[in-house]
Amino acid sequence: MKKTRFFRAVRPLGLLLTLVLVVPLARAQEASEGWTPELSMQYKAIPDVAISPDGSLIAYVVREPVMEGEKSEYLSHVWVVSADGRMNVQYTQGEKSCANPSFSPDGQHLAFTSARSGKNQVWVMRVRGGEAEQITDAKTGVSAYRWSPDGTRIAYTMREPDTEAEEEAEKEKRDVILVDRNFKNDALYVVALEKNAEGERDVQRLTGGDFHVASFDWSPDGATIVFAHQPDPRINTGGIAQDLSTVPADSGAVTPLVTRPGNDGNPRFSPDGQWVAFTSHGGTPQRVGLSDLYVVPAAGGEPRKLADTPDRNAALLDWSADGTELYATESIRTSRQLIAVPFDGSAARILTALDGAVGAVAFDAETAWMAYTYENLTTPVEVYLAPVGGFEVTRLTGVNADAPKPPMGRTEVLTWTSPDGMKIEGLLTYPVGYEPGRAYPLILQIHGGPAGVFTQRFTGRPGIYMTQVFAEHGYAVLQPNPRGSTGYGKDFRYANVKDWGYGDYEDVMAGVDTVLAMGVGHPDSLAVMGWSYGGYLTSFLVTRTGRFKAASMGAGLPDLISMVATTDIPDYLVAHMGGEYFDDYETYQKHSAVYRIKNVTTPTQVIHGAEDRRVPTTQGQEFYYALQRLGVPTELILYPRTPHGPREPKLLMDVTPRILAWFGKHLHKAEPAEEAGTE
Repeated sequence: MKKTRFFRAVRPLGLLLTLVLVVPLARAQEASEGWTPELSMQYKAIPDVAISPDGSLIAYVVREPVMEGEKSEYLSHVWVVSADGRMNVQYTQGEKSCANPSFSPDGQHLAFTSARSGKNQVWVMRVRGGEAEQITDAKTGVSAYRWSPDGTRIAYTMREPDTEAEEEAEKEKRDVILVDRNFKNDALYVVALEKNAEGERDVQRLTGGDFHVASFDWSPDGATIVFAHQPDPRINTGGIAQDLSTVPADSGAVTPLVTRPGNDGNPRFSPDGQWVAFTSHGGTPQRVGLSDLYVVPAAGGEPRKLADTPDRNAALLDWSADGTELYATESIRTSRQLIAVPFDGSAARILTALDGAVGAVAFDAETAWMAYTYENLTTPVEVYLAPVGGFEVTRLTGVNADAPKPPMGRTEVLTWTSPDGMKIEGLLTYPVGYEPGRAYPLILQIHGGPAGVFTQRFTGRPGIYMTQVFAEHGYAVLQPNPRGSTGYGKDFRYANVKDWGYGDYEDVMAGVDTVLAMGVGHPDSLAVMGWSYGGYLTSFLVTRTGRFKAASMGAGLPDLISMVATTDIPDYLVAHMGGEYFDDYETYQKHSAVYRIKNVTTPTQVIHGAEDRRVPTTQGQEFYYALQRLGVPTELILYPRTPHGPREPKLLMDVTPRILAWFGKHLHKAEPAEEAGTE
């Protein structure tokens, strides 16, 4: 069907953002109490989008917290909106989440995943209405799935179940853990949509158990599946060793396609089936962070690198329908954009030069239209529709239209120069009701990674650090992107290798001095906070300077030797330190805050997840107990059932008030501290 009846003529890519509201949006009511964690939690997330092959329907997932009574969880459901905006309907219901929507190739059915029957399974329903039917019966649940090109089958991955002997050992309390042995890999399966004569669906297992299937794609003729695989399912292995292989979709021998050191992953068949596109390290492990686009003949041959993307950190989405280019998303400075990378090797180009963040993206069968999520500093996330290559934009949803929106602290992009001449960028959020000429308490917030990045996302959104809540309490918040951040190219991302706590320290402190010179921050009211690598740099900052009156270290790693020996991603840290700790104790000690901890005078709060494997909980405990024994004001907050960040909304809401209370106490601001559980 033609979409031109829904849109005016497409304008050139000069990027004038025209919002055509096709869904009536209620005017948001201001909350009299201003920004609070409870208010920010009212803003919903949209993690997934899908578009029907003819572009007439867009499925999207709405995720919101459920916090009544004993519940503290997130609930997701699938909605469908028409391209003309006349229909917007919730398709799934109930107390069990539904996610990962995908239209069948003929557009008549919609698949999604849900654990409504116990384990996560694929369900399919008619687009025009009717009950959803469970298609898979995966014993351990479905990890990922994709429709076959003719819509008669679904390929999926499932983690290998325990054997009968293993189940018996668990029942009898003999289930001893043999570390790094007996891995449970994801294997590849295909299930038929139509039932056989016995009333069951035929299922075929396509891969064995000696490797873990990480991602996969169908050939256009449905005869072959290409997949990325790694030796075992560990996240550390997935960062350094993935290869590509193919297998007949009706079972048969696995044929290697790309086998070389480093990562080669996320394969996508070209529309004519002659090529496979994929992301790659380029033949050598690049654990600090590199994702270039390559193509290889589907029948086998030498991979060919395509043009560099701006950050060389592309997330591959798909091919154009004519096979002339690939589409990917990538962080570019403080934004996230859609990029086109030509198959012929010519230069990449940006398709969405928006001030903000493009999130989930989906294309129709002709790649003429794209549905995507978008947000910016002042606008919460919604679903949009636009032609690919042009950019007159239509907003389709009003998921967050009714969320209260009090006056916000203004946010702007700042640029400054570090002492060694490196250009650094960041975001500065002013206090709500900012008065020019008045200096305010300033919070330095440091992102994780270190290859994270602060982008122009909605500042009222919920998170570990709720920016507008701090602004509501009279703080200015500086969010710098120091060397090591993504979004600024490979060289910038690699610039802090063997330099943690030094060049990055100079970058963020130069940013603080810039804000002080603007007259926005007060030099005697400085605070610092950060999570993960941000927690690391927070711990290192307080060993190098006494300028901060208060600090909050979230999931920080102050001892790099014990960290690399216990984390589930040791190769990531080894790559940044330039080698193993047992070959170079000096480097690890030089960049570890615990070896400088006698310098700390700043009152430092320590926050950590009690079940963290990425940055083991002992990292936070090491810093807390050392500070305690040194007589430095400190407190340790452990969140139960929490890995490398709060997963439960009630716990997520608790973090910002804890930090406000700590900063208020030590910056001499009257902030009430509410006591919760103690241990």
